[in-house]
Amino acid sequence: MMLITGATGQFGGKAVEHLLNKGVQPSQITLLVRDAEKAKKFEAKGINIRIGDYQNEASLMMAMQDIDKLFLVSSNDKQAYENRTVHHKAVIDAAKQANVKHIFYTSFVRIPGYEQSAIAGFQQSHVDTEATLKDSGITYTILQNGIYFEMLPIFTGADVAKNGTILFPAGNGKASYVLREELAEAAAHVLTTEGHENKTYSLTNTTSFNFHDVAEAIGNTIEKDISYVSPDVAEYEAILKQANVPEAFAGVFSMWALAQAQGTMDVEDDTLEQFLGRKPTSLQQFINILYK
Repeated sequence: MMLITGATGQFGGKAVEHLLNKGVQPSQITLLVRDAEKAKKFEAKGINIRIGDYQNEASLMMAMQDIDKLFLVSSNDKQAYENRTVHHKAVIDAAKQANVKHIFYTSFVRIPGYEQSAIAGFQQSHVDTEATLKDSGITYTILQNGIYFEMLPIFTGADVAKNGTILFPAGNGKASYVLREELAEAAAHVLTTEGHENKTYSLTNTTSFNFHDVAEAIGNTIEKDISYVSPDVAEYEAILKQANVPEAFAGVFSMWALAQAQGTMDVEDDTLEQFLGRKPTSLQQFINILYK
């Protein structure tokens, strides 16, 4: 029996779909949710639903009963990153008390020196969770996922095909983007195969790219010259403010742009390719899907 957290979110939901596609019986899957209404579609397929809240230890303990494998999809808490770390620790503690045998955790790719990066706080949450998991004594598997391809159109802007320019302060920095769908498929592979005990995997693409490459790929698809401009952060945020983008959003965009400029997500690895049994979706393939 496996328990999956975050299954009503996009990543967790896709992971469940891939588990079913791989022949896992619905009765072998249990979902931990806070709102049963959001899990109706899974319940209709015969999947078990258990109600639990990261801030309610008793509910977590009840949810963990008779569970062998726990797939801990990292919390999507919108508040301070420390809250997410507390949530993860609560789940791991409950799993230990309930004698769960193996925890699989979705982390984020990183390189040495991440502490100085623009996303240091975000990364530290994952580092702390990984440490808690290893210290628990429970068998673990850590999936250090790359940044989602689905973030690209947010970074490039909705009107790039119209105005012909990408404005994003990522400099010449590269990152290894991957489809959320393929990461979920890889997670399902790991959950249903052997040999992953106490392993940490970097699940990234085989080729990193910068936003000059993104501009070229979009241009190839729409048959139009696209330029890439990387202003400094202050200028970028001033432009967003003038366009009525909320300050909080502008800060988040700048944070990820700087992280790419710093190369903190520039990790090329073929593990995802091995798990999928094929090459992951490339930049050009993603852009072709996006603009055609």
